[in-house]
Parts: sequence; C-alpha cells; structure tokens
Amino acid sequence: MKKKIVSVLLCVAMVASFAVGCGSKSSDGGSSDTAKEETKGDGKGTYAVVTKAAGIPYMEKMAEGFSKVIENAGGEVIVKHPEAATADAQVTVIQSLISQGVDSISIAGNDANALQAALEEAMDAGIKVTCLDSAVNPDSRQVFVNQAGITEVGQSLMDAVLDISGGEGQWAILSATSQATNQNAWIDSMKEIMKDDKYSKLELVEVAYGDDEPQKSTDQTQALLSKYPDLKVICAPTTVGVNSAAKVLQDEKSSVKLTGLGLPSEMAEYIGDGADKSCPYMFLWNPIDLGSACAYTAMALVNGDITGAVGDKFSAGDMGDYEVVKAADGGTEVILGPPFKFDPSNIDEWKDVY
Repeated sequence: MKKKIVSVLLCVAMVASFAVGCGSKSSDGGSSDTAKEETKGDGKGTYAVVTKAAGIPYMEKMAEGFSKVIENAGGEVIVKHPEAATADAQVTVIQSLISQGVDSISIAGNDANALQAALEEAMDAGIKVTCLDSAVNPDSRQVFVNQAGITEVGQSLMDAVLDISGGEGQWAILSATSQATNQNAWIDSMKEIMKDDKYSKLELVEVAYGDDEPQKSTDQTQALLSKYPDLKVICAPTTVGVNSAAKVLQDEKSSVKLTGLGLPSEMAEYIGDGADKSCPYMFLWNPIDLGSACAYTAMALVNGDITGAVGDKFSAGDMGDYEVVKAADGGTEVILGPPFKFDPSNIDEWKDVY
C-alpha cells in the first residue's frame, strides 16, 4: 500500500447542499459527549464539509469524494456551500453546525485567521476540526489535509512560467482572494524561487485578484492585457481564475499564454501547443481524492485513532497509510502528493474524469 505523509507546513494555503440527521444534543444545548462516544469505532457519526463557496466545480468534486467515504463507512454527511467566498459566510455555517451537534467539521478556509473563534468554539464543544485545500491557522484545526506541498506547487508553476515564456519577459499572476491561504503560500513560494539566477530575466508585473468569481476573473484578465501590452504569460493558481483567463485569451486570440491549476474537464478545450490554444499545459491534483483523504482523517479523529499529534498513524483504506509529522507552522497536515501535469498528451483521458 502506498504510504502518504501527513506533514505540517507553512499554512498557506476544492454538491449541492443537503441536510442529514443531526448529532444528539444535551439538555444544556451543547453536544452530548455520550452521543459522540457512541460513534467511536463504528464509522458512524455526522460529518460536515464546508467548501469555500457555492458554484465552484473543484469544491463540488472535493465534497463528492468526502461524502462517498463517509457514506460508505455508514456515517451521515452534511455538505455546506457558503453563499460567498468570505470568512463571514463560513462563520455563519460553522455556528449552525455547532448548534446541530455534528461530530466533525472539515472546512476549506477562506481566511487563515478569521475563522479561529468559531472553530475554537466547535472544538470546545467536542467537534473534531480538519481543514482541506486551504488551511486555517494551527490554533483553529487539528489536522490540515493539503493537496500538495507548498514548495512543490510553487516550483511546478514557476518552472512552467519559465518554460512557456521562453525564459524571459513579463508575466502576471491571477489569484483567487487576497486572503486565500493556499494561494498566498504558493505565490510566496514562487517569489522565493524567482530569486534564483535562472529566473532573473522574468518580470512579475502584478498579482491580480479575481476572488474566485468568473466575471471578476474575466475582468481582471482583460485588465492585465490592457495594462501590459508586452505581457507573455499569466499564471492562475485557481481553477476559477485559470478557466476564465483561458477563455479570454482564446476568444481574443491573444499571444499571451496561460498556466496554473485547473480542472481537466473545464480546461480541455484550451490545452494545446498551437497558436489557437491559450494554455500549453497546467497542473492540479484529484479533488475527489483530496476530499476522500480528508474524510478518512476526520473519521480517524472522531474514532480516536489519532489526535493530530506528530507521529500519529492511521489507515485510509485503499488510499494507503498516513503519518502525522511536524512542519513549520506548528500544525499538522496531510500531503496528498505533488501536482500532476495536464498537457496535450493526456488531457483527453482526464477530461472525462473530473
């Protein structure tokens, strides 16, 4: 069985909503410790997953993977898509889940720090808290399930910019929100990598923010093209941004090329080597696997198999074994693996997968 590593890194940084039965409540309105004890060891319990916002296909696939694992284990799932990609919208959801007495909350954080009070309240109520895709700070979680190591993502994207640009010229980043922990960490990693002499002829002209909204991402792409006539590459480390940018560049027959992190199903028509294609290649991981890994982690916490401490180990079914290790921010993290490259040689076989 392939071994996975649960690691703590510099916290950085994807379904329709349906309701299921709530956890038992005690007379004082808090979660019943007895009810939670009864869920241990049998795969039962109520597990909530909170995405960044409604209408993001990546997040829907992530929730799909999470739900399947929990349901197969006999548990109940609550999937919540906040109305907006903001911390405030997620706080409202968290407070509702606390009131329902769920056993576990897994959240893709819209802000590293702004969710702390709500998530600490959840943990104080006996709810196990994990985050996935985009981390909350270590005090707000027990384990972060990360899709890929920060440095690995930054290196892959930076080398793609170097390659696609021909090694020199202006390039820009189209990110999600300015508070997105994963986006910011990847961008910081890219900036650090750029200090190497091999990237010295590249000029990063701007980091633009599309807030993971298709229209705003479209507008930001058009603004970049207008402001920087010599622009050669846009890097969008967000599935919403890369899809919006790809359409703009291809529709306008722009010479500017694109790379980033995207869903194969959304990006297949834009990937190619010809002048009529806007994206030579891009990267991602499987969001279904990310959700699945988080579900196994959440169950391990609820069942008492792990606490999130360094050295904890648990089995995640056919996904392999996981081990908790320490890293820079003092929290813990599950690393799914390095980013996967999607290019003309493999995009057709992946576009029907996710």
